[in-house]
Amino acid sequence: MGLFEMEIVDKAWKVQKKVEDRVKHIGKGRYGRVLKMARKPTPDEYLKTNQIVALGIFLIGGLGFLIYWIFEYGADLLVGLFR
Repeated sequence: MGLFEMEIVDKAWKVQKKVEDRVKHIGKGRYGRVLKMARKPTPDEYLKTNQIVALGIFLIGGLGFLIYWIFEYGADLLVGLFR
C-alpha cells in the first residue's frame, strides 16, 4: 500500500472509533433506563391510545371551528339581537 492509501485507512479507523465511542454510551446515559424499560404496546394499549388521540384531535378541531364560527357569524348575530 502506498502512503495515500494508508492515510485513508487511518482516517477510516478514526471515524469508526468515534462512531463506536458515541454508540457505546447510548444505553448508559440519562435515558438508558427508559430505553431498557421500553416495550412494544399490547393491541389493547395501542387501540386506547389511538382512541384518545382521535378524541383530542376532534375536540381541538371542534373548538377551532367554534372560534372560527363565532368570529365569522357571531358579530352579525349580536347585531341582529339588538336591533
